[in-house]
Amino acid sequence: MIKNKDNNIENFKQSLSRKTNKSEVPLSKSIVKNIPIYEGKEVNEISLEEDYKIALLREWSNVFKEGSGIVVIKKGIANLKVISKATSIFTKLIETEKEKFNSEGDHFAKPGANDRVWNALEKHCIYDPDNFCQYYSSPSIRLASEAWLGPCYQITAQINRVNPGGEAQTAHRDYHLGFMTVEQASKYPEHVHTFSPFLTLQGAVAHCDMPIESGPTKLLPFSQNFISGYLVYGNPEYQEHFENNYVQIPLEIGDLIFFNPAILHAAGNNTSTDIFRMANLLQISSPFGRAMETVNRLKMSLTVYPILLDAKLHNKISEIEIDNIIAACSESYSFPTNLDLDPPVNGLAPLTQAQIMRKALYEKNSLESLKKELIEQSENQKS
Repeated sequence: MIKNKDNNIENFKQSLSRKTNKSEVPLSKSIVKNIPIYEGKEVNEISLEEDYKIALLREWSNVFKEGSGIVVIKKGIANLKVISKATSIFTKLIETEKEKFNSEGDHFAKPGANDRVWNALEKHCIYDPDNFCQYYSSPSIRLASEAWLGPCYQITAQINRVNPGGEAQTAHRDYHLGFMTVEQASKYPEHVHTFSPFLTLQGAVAHCDMPIESGPTKLLPFSQNFISGYLVYGNPEYQEHFENNYVQIPLEIGDLIFFNPAILHAAGNNTSTDIFRMANLLQISSPFGRAMETVNRLKMSLTVYPILLDAKLHNKISEIEIDNIIAACSESYSFPTNLDLDPPVNGLAPLTQAQIMRKALYEKNSLESLKKELIEQSENQKS
């Protein structure tokens, strides 16, 4: 539905030509490569004062929306013993899961280029609830989340460890539209391309010191405001411009970084020989992307399937009508899911319930065959 009307690299370059002025981020302590830097001690302590908190939330909201799109909070989690303990937990989870799960299905990187722990939030909580509480008690995490999403947000987290020699990711945007092919994303109207970034906030907690040679995240400030970005970021000229103009901010253990998900970014090359660059990647979601009612779409899909199959076999229904019915009853989005058991092996997202329904109809499978596949999918989506 959206036309790729702004596939113009010169317009893209022009949109990046801004500078971050101190007047735009008066509460920051410095500006590095157009990215405002804040002191975690100040943020965590003075934010108890309501006037400061309101001013900070407004400032960060403006940065995410119209500014560079990125903020760094030095020592946002100041207790390094808490970070160290969490690092030990995540390392144990990595080693355990290497034996349990394969390395397929990573996003924007070759399988095996790094180590992942999906759903690190829940696993961390269950493994060591005391450490989890100390870790997520950080006011900086809540303030950044509320600045962009308001209250009632929900956090998910994934551990990413890029080992010495680990290769960089390709430059990309993130969830939601960033996890779609260009063909899929182009079916969404222009206003969805505008508001999609308002539904999530990307963040990361540094679990080790990250000098440039370890490959901290490559970022392109101000790139979130290019409306056609989800359609064109994979084009060679945009990838080339990213590689020639990205910035990197060295981080220290306990530092936090947050950015608009439409910022063009990529994990960097770890050219070090001894730094196992670990970050806890936070993907924080708005509460507003939810339906009002709970619906059992598995039961509905299995109930209508015999009717659809019979109608298709006897040429009593068109493909458009089938699509309309499946859209009304089946789950047509891949997320949320359990990425350990339901990885995006052949693309950026796992198969949906609706896709499995269409496949079953095309292959003229029995109801029992479809039921087995959908129940297996449903179980694999649970944590």
